[in-house]
Amino acid sequence: MAPPAASVACTRGLTKTYGSITALRNVELELRRGELLGLLGPNGAGKTTLVRMLLGLASPDSGSVRVFGADPRDDAMRYRVGAMLQVARVPETLKVREHIDLFSSYYPAPLPVAATLRLAGLEEFAERRFGELSGGQRQRVLFGISICGNPDLLFLDEPTAGLDVEARRLMWMQIRALVAGGKTVLLTTHYLNEADALADRILVLQHGGIVAQGTPAEIKSRAIGKQVRCSSRLSLAEIRSIPGVMSVTADREKFELQVQAAEPVVRELLHRDSWLSDLEVTNAGLEEAFLALTQTHHYNGSN
Repeated sequence: MAPPAASVACTRGLTKTYGSITALRNVELELRRGELLGLLGPNGAGKTTLVRMLLGLASPDSGSVRVFGADPRDDAMRYRVGAMLQVARVPETLKVREHIDLFSSYYPAPLPVAATLRLAGLEEFAERRFGELSGGQRQRVLFGISICGNPDLLFLDEPTAGLDVEARRLMWMQIRALVAGGKTVLLTTHYLNEADALADRILVLQHGGIVAQGTPAEIKSRAIGKQVRCSSRLSLAEIRSIPGVMSVTADREKFELQVQAAEPVVRELLHRDSWLSDLEVTNAGLEEAFLALTQTHHYNGSN
């Protein structure tokens, strides 16, 4: 049996309030070397506050935060950490290569500038000014800035926002390569398929508290029931009236049903509609599990 991976960062009993608002409550988290942890939660769940704590940008009211066994506010720790945050702002008049060169100079052992440009997919517009770039290209520059110092721990906050499908898949490959090389990544994302595809473990926050954590498969097992997709001549109301159908949505000529058990619902669909076609039954996915977890867990107060 392989030994457990070394801990890179952890929190114990982490609690943070802003006036009457509790942003985090008793959060117990561990990040391990060479893993990607997906941090999920609705807006206001506490994700940004947790990331700020781990980066040493805010102090807890109670509990502790350790990164590489030390206080994340220590300068020595900052050299081992990279971050791509949604609030990041960089000068628009500098060229892409100049940005990478500048931020690389802040680290004692950065990646070569050419390597960062290549890894972040920036080579083709390295000589363009940041202000001339599209939103997706700017995202890639911010990603390049986050990895240029060759960090051991990387925080990625919505890294693929604004990217097209091809660029998103390319960044997925780059993130996977970093993890395969032993880097530790904390990823926050609203793309649940992104967390499903990349994360070794997922942590779900709601109102500042952890409501679930585990592998993507373990999180998905928390979803209730099955999904049934089909083409039918039945109306939305007729399908909704079938016993065992928890919800149904229509997308042009197809319906998507959330059901408690698939077999009796499918039998009733076939009985009512002999023209039923394109029938597909699958396990409920990460999106359904996420909704089930965040809609059924409530705390006093708000975030």
